[in-house]
Amino acid sequence: MSHAPARPSSAERTPLHVPHHVAIIMDGNGRWAQKRGLPRIEGHRRGVETVRTTTFAARDLGVKMLTLYAFSVENWKRPQDEVGALMGLLEYYLKKELATFVRDRVRLRTIGRTEEMPAGIQKLLRATIEETKEFTDYTLVLALNYGSRTEVVDAARAYAAAVAAGQEKLNDGSWASFSRYLYTAEFPEPDLVIRTSGENRISNFLLLQAAYAEFVFTPVLWPDFTKADLAAAIAEFNRRERRFGLTSEQLKPAAAAVK
Repeated sequence: MSHAPARPSSAERTPLHVPHHVAIIMDGNGRWAQKRGLPRIEGHRRGVETVRTTTFAARDLGVKMLTLYAFSVENWKRPQDEVGALMGLLEYYLKKELATFVRDRVRLRTIGRTEEMPAGIQKLLRATIEETKEFTDYTLVLALNYGSRTEVVDAARAYAAAVAAGQEKLNDGSWASFSRYLYTAEFPEPDLVIRTSGENRISNFLLLQAAYAEFVFTPVLWPDFTKADLAAAIAEFNRRERRFGLTSEQLKPAAAAVK
C-alpha cells in the first residue's frame, strides 16, 4: 500500500504497464466544499465533473475498465436532503452523458442493488446500458447501492438456490464457481484500487475481488483529482511487484520469458 504517490515528471520516459482494470473510491466531495465555505452539495456537483474527466482520462491512459464507487448501501443513512440531491445529480449525469457514451463508444455497466434505486434512475440506467452494450474497447462500471458484504449475501443466496436446483454441487464448491454469482461475474478483477481524500480504508468495496489488487491512497480530494493524479497512481502501480502468493525468485523466469 502507498500514500500520496508522486506525480511523474516530464523526464520520466519509461513506458508504463497500464492496469487493465482500475477501481476508484471517490471520496472527499464534502470536505472539498467545506474547505471553501460551500454547501456539501457543491462538492458533489464538482465531483460529478471529475467523474466525467476521469472516465476519459483513464481511457486515454490505456485503462480498459474503470469502476467507480458512486453510491454505497450505507449512503442511504446520510441526511435525506443530501441523498435526494445525490440522486438528482446521478439522474442529471446519466441524461447528460448518454450521447457522449454512444459517441465515444463507452460501455456502461453497474454493480449493486440497482433495483432499489429511484424508478427514474433505473430507467436511465437500463437505456444507457442497452445503448452501449455492443461496445467492447472500454467499460465504465458504476457501483450503485453497492456494498461488498451485501454482494456476498446475495451471491450466497443465489449459489444456495443453484445447489438446491441441482445446478451446482455443494461439495465441489470453489472460488471459480462461487464467483460466478457475484455482481462482478462478467468482469476481470481490479488490478489497482485508488482511494482519494487521504482516508486509508476500503469501506466495503470489492472486498473479495480486490484480494490481489494493488492499493494507492492519495490525499487529493476527489473534486481535485486529475489525469496527472491518475497517471501518478499508475506509475506507483508499476513500482510494485505483484507476486500472487509466489516468491520474487519464482517470478523471475516468467518475467524473462515475457521479455
